Formats: sequence, C-alpha cells, structure tokens
Amino acid sequence: MAAGARAPTGPVITPPSRDGVGASCVALPPGPWPLLLDFLAQRFAFIARDEWAERMARGEVLDADGRALDPRTVYRAQSKVFYFRSLPDESPIPFQETILFRDDFLIAVDKPHFLPVTPAGRYVQQTLLVRLKRTLGIDTLAPMHRIDRETAGLVLFSIQPHTRAAYQGLFRERAVTKHYEAIAAWRPELALPLLVRNRLEEADSFMKMRVVTGEPNAETLITLLQVQGELARYGLQPATGQRHQLRVQMEALGMPILNDQIYPQHAPEPAPGVAPDYSKPLQLLARSLAFIDPVTGQARQFESQYQLQF
Repeated sequence: MAAGARAPTGPVITPPSRDGVGASCVALPPGPWPLLLDFLAQRFAFIARDEWAERMARGEVLDADGRALDPRTVYRAQSKVFYFRSLPDESPIPFQETILFRDDFLIAVDKPHFLPVTPAGRYVQQTLLVRLKRTLGIDTLAPMHRIDRETAGLVLFSIQPHTRAAYQGLFRERAVTKHYEAIAAWRPELALPLLVRNRLEEADSFMKMRVVTGEPNAETLITLLQVQGELARYGLQPATGQRHQLRVQMEALGMPILNDQIYPQHAPEPAPGVAPDYSKPLQLLARSLAFIDPVTGQARQFESQYQLQF
C-alpha cells in the first residue's frame, strides 16, 4: 500500500499466524503523527524507527483488512493495525509435549515442565501453543485455560472459534473437576484433608501473589497421598483458578512445593541465551481433568502420564 491506509471495509480480520506465531494488535488513538511509522516508533520506543521501516517493507505490519502497510502509510486514527513480533533466537526447551486426545473441537495435551503455554516475555517460539500450531497446522487453536510454565500436566485447547466460548465457560463456571499433585514438606501436625479458603492478591514483587485478609477468592482441598521421610505427596483439588494459587497456599501453610523458584524466595531469571537449570523441576503436576463436553455431551476425563519424583 503506497500512500495511505484505507478504512476497513468490513469486520476486522485477524491475520493468519506466521510460523505458528499470531499477530499482535494495536488501536490507533487520535494524535499528531503524520505517518503510521511515526506512531509505531514513538509507541514502541524500544524498537528503532529503522527496524519498524524494515518490518513494514517486509509486509509485517497489516491493516484491519489484512493488507500490508508500507513505511509511507499515512496515519489514520480510530483504526487498528496488526504487526508480527520479531522472533529472536531461543534456546530449545528439551522436553516434548504429548497429545493425549483430539477430535474436531478439542485437543488435550500433556505439557512438560519448563514449557510456557502461550508466548510471553522471552518465550515465543518455545511455547506449547506455537509448537502445536506448527505441528498440527491449526491456526485457530486457543487454550481453554492456563498452567504455569514450571508446572507439568494437562492443558486443553479448543479448535473451532464458534465453540471456544462454550469450552472456556466450563472453567469460568467451575464445571471442570481438577486434580493436581505436589511434593512438599510433610507436616504431621497438620490435620488432613484440609479445605483451604483465603484471599490472594498481587504482591509487590513482580509476578508474585500473596495471602491477604478479606473475602476468600481461592479455595483448594488438600489431601495426603504418601509420606516419604520428611517429604509428602499431596493431592490438591482447586475449586478456583487464581494465579499461582496452589503454590501460594502451600507456602502459606509452611510447606512450599519442592523446587519452587518463586515461593518463598524468587530466584533470578537466567541471563538471555543462558538455559535454565532443568535438573530441578517444580514438583507440581496437573494430574487430571474431568467434565461434560458442552458440544458433544460426552463425559471427558484425561490423565497426565507424568510422575512426580521425591
């Protein structure tokens, strides 16, 4: 497109992913920028203007109709622009996911430790979503829920956009029975099973949560499965899905999950290009998921193949 961006002629069209990575979207506010390139260089100041010009020349910046916008494109407020993130070299995460189930609507995947579910921060290519899009060639894949990068176990993906809300609603409406397992310190004085109900909020530290006073928003049933020396294997059945819920609640009980690098003490991230220490995976596993499929009406139950290690 040589001079300016046309207003969208219809509904906004999300561009297909490239090499498994979807486009990001930015809304264009009213402002003084003569060219779209001027706005992008100011809005994303950590990316050089020349680099934005090169991206646009390569067709990596698109309008809402999916047309490529070149560096001469006039700025048009109240529209949307899509752009593709640069894909830096990432150290391969040396663990492989396993597809446990697939039909026309749903995919159940067994995720290894250390693999993020979706792109964020330093992880783009080495994420479960991007790996699956590349392997399966399904651009419409979307996760129904999340588990932490450090946690292993079950993750569900929807395939069809028109059924996605029905599947995601299962988690929002607490219609999924979730069972986790964890290895942590054994506290013989703690009466189990124990129903833990407390309130979690963001802590001052980056990405951490904490227990505070107030109306409970996190609930988990904790049971004892096995004792071995000073450690025990616990069953955790969360009724809610707050960020880091199980890790925070176990730490608050005085038994942080084995090899947790955030609770109680946040370990520093490795430097760029340096691989994490894979020898001590967090001993937390999303063991099973069960629900009634809202599309087919069938009872679904999935079990992880991973085992925690004392």
